[in-house]
Amino acid sequence: MSFWYSRTIVSYLLLPFTGLFALVTTMRRLAYRLGWLRSEHAGVPTIVVGNLSVGGNGKTPVVIWLCEILTAAGFKPGVISRGYGGKAQHYPLIVDQHTSGAQAGDEPVLIYHRCQCPVVVSPSRIDAARLLRQSYQVDVIISDDGLQHYALQRDIEIVVVDGERRFGNGWLMPSGPLRETRQRLESVDLIINNGGQIQGDEVAMSLIAADPTPVTDAIAAFDKTKYGTHVNACAGIGHPPRFFKTLDELGFNVAKGVPFADHHAFDEAEIKALEQTLPLFMTEKDAVKCRDFALTQSWYVPVTAAIDAAVADLIIAKLRETSC
Repeated sequence: MSFWYSRTIVSYLLLPFTGLFALVTTMRRLAYRLGWLRSEHAGVPTIVVGNLSVGGNGKTPVVIWLCEILTAAGFKPGVISRGYGGKAQHYPLIVDQHTSGAQAGDEPVLIYHRCQCPVVVSPSRIDAARLLRQSYQVDVIISDDGLQHYALQRDIEIVVVDGERRFGNGWLMPSGPLRETRQRLESVDLIINNGGQIQGDEVAMSLIAADPTPVTDAIAAFDKTKYGTHVNACAGIGHPPRFFKTLDELGFNVAKGVPFADHHAFDEAEIKALEQTLPLFMTEKDAVKCRDFALTQSWYVPVTAAIDAAVADLIIAKLRETSC
């Protein structure tokens, strides 16, 4: 919502509801802290990757980065997720090679295919964590989102901040985009800044784009000499302009860039309409939902999080200390 990033008349009119939201969230967190509401530990070191604001901030690349660095360090990580945007017949749901984004949500399916780590989705993250431990020999659990899911105890909290939009107008929902106040940052272990100017103790992250990859097996590798650099693009993520900017930095000219809502449920007709006139580029998260479409010239652009190796060392050291 555009008014979340400035203080408009709409923001002020919603302040009474913001006050109610603040009261409810404060009392809820206090109830967990005092033991009035029950929380549970998963039984292995647990890392929560979340954010303060609504919308995509770059959590999924961080989760993938964690899976990769932990696997390289000898850990056996598994991922749990709410599975936002998916609708399964039962929960918790184990993601496998046949699971669709419509069932599990686009991000868990993306993480599974990129990392080949076990992934379980459920509205109850503690239920997901239980099934993950029962089904796999994981020794670290990574929660994709869930900073405010206090029923699940955690050992490390990581907050990802959109370096461009940051915290919008600084107000809680619904007047602003925040789920919790910025004071919450004082209690987390790590703040990762995705693509903006570093402030305070934040750690820098950049997203490195790889070569365009065919959305379906029926499409050949992208060839600039054949297709040129003029493309159409679509993005159903939290901040679509970031993706269009990435394409520009890669040397592509976006003739038509179509933003969709985060977790948009694409249908085949709207994608085929966009690829009729020019090659179509989309995000990897969106491609998860388009793999079964009969497409002819659609590619996605994978991105990888680049974070200082010293940060990885600190996380690994804390996990080893926690496991002792």
